[in-house]
Amino acid sequence: MKSIDSIAAELAAYDPQALRADTVNTFLARLVEPVAQLEEVGIFQALGRVLAADVISPISVPPHDNSAMDGYAFDGAQLAAASPLTLKVVGTALAGKSWSGQVQHGECVKIMTGAVMPQGLDTVVPQELVSHSPGQHPPTAFITLAPGTVRAGDNRRQLGEDLLQGQPALKKGELLTPAALGLMASLGIEKLQVWRKLRVAYFSTGDEILSLGEAPREGAVYDSNRYTVFGLLTRLGLEVIDLGVVRDEPTLLEAAFTHAASVADAIITSGGVSVGEADYTKAMMKKLGDVAFWKIAMRPGRPMAVGRIPKAKLASSPHETSTISYNINSNFEPSKDAILFGLPGNPVAVMVTFLAFVRPALLKMMGSTAAAPPLLKARCSEAIRKKPGRTEYQRGVVSTTPEGTLQVRTTGNQGSGVLSSMVQANGLIVLQHGQGNVALGDEVDVMMFEGVV
Repeated sequence: MKSIDSIAAELAAYDPQALRADTVNTFLARLVEPVAQLEEVGIFQALGRVLAADVISPISVPPHDNSAMDGYAFDGAQLAAASPLTLKVVGTALAGKSWSGQVQHGECVKIMTGAVMPQGLDTVVPQELVSHSPGQHPPTAFITLAPGTVRAGDNRRQLGEDLLQGQPALKKGELLTPAALGLMASLGIEKLQVWRKLRVAYFSTGDEILSLGEAPREGAVYDSNRYTVFGLLTRLGLEVIDLGVVRDEPTLLEAAFTHAASVADAIITSGGVSVGEADYTKAMMKKLGDVAFWKIAMRPGRPMAVGRIPKAKLASSPHETSTISYNINSNFEPSKDAILFGLPGNPVAVMVTFLAFVRPALLKMMGSTAAAPPLLKARCSEAIRKKPGRTEYQRGVVSTTPEGTLQVRTTGNQGSGVLSSMVQANGLIVLQHGQGNVALGDEVDVMMFEGVV
């Protein structure tokens, strides 16, 4: 396990007093490691979990050639470029009930969507594209196709065109989505091997923080960070341990960090990491773990602490301020030290630093190998002032123009304490490190919120 200093030494232009946003993600990718314990879960419990092994398809999907629509199946070799084709209807193939007769030259079979293609037939003409004529001996009938109506092979789903038996259907490290659950069900798979749930403990710090239910007092504010962090962690499908608000007292802070490290894979705190703050949080982080303190070249955010807190013998809960109950799993024995993410105290800065840095790191710890979602491009509908030399994450509202292109505007006041702006926004306008002022109509990067915030 590399120390914080060893990881920092591997990075070009590492400056903890002016750290680039992209360097933060590189650092965290080298700091964190995936969980190692496996679980087997049923398909109904698998949503949002991460696969711990490739899933090999036990069957081919579809398991046979079948019709892609209602119509008439025939041998496409009979099609001629300039002549209509008339075929005798000799049977009907239904979905779930194959037709096993023989089809001769000049004949076809009426077929329903999903029905097995009769032997020797490779083309389906939709029923609405043919003309019908009765035969001399009902119910025998004939259909006629005009030239160019279909080509040989049209409207046929081939055996294994979705998945072939023996091939990987899903890969290790994939996040299981609703579509993935449907895919597994289509293969007849009931249980999946996944990595165990990542466990994250979090708490807010500060004497000025009020918990819900406390009476207001001068100079104090209600704790919003605890609830936004809870929501962000829950959206990731993690096992969440809420340790409430911890006051600026060394004994309480030490107990909180020690307890959190004993029961969780990662610890998230908010507040107490800014330069000059009159509290003991930073001192306790230094005392208990291998921790780096950063000033990130970003807005909002800037102060952040990262590192490891060693495991200790399981302690009892240091306080009773948590409103969310949790159970300590006696089988939970993580082999690694807890990863610490010390976030700033301002509400918007907490959310931005979580989305930009903590979320990708937690996904890696979950065992996910998925690439980060791409940033979208949108035209800015207003001018934005921006100094090169820092990455800015401005709250934005993305919409579609009448021409079908994306446009974005800011939510207005971009102060790091304006939490209502995060509710109004549906994404972040990401102004890159070297970027300067944005003019009206300029294209900018956008990080969308859907499914995350």
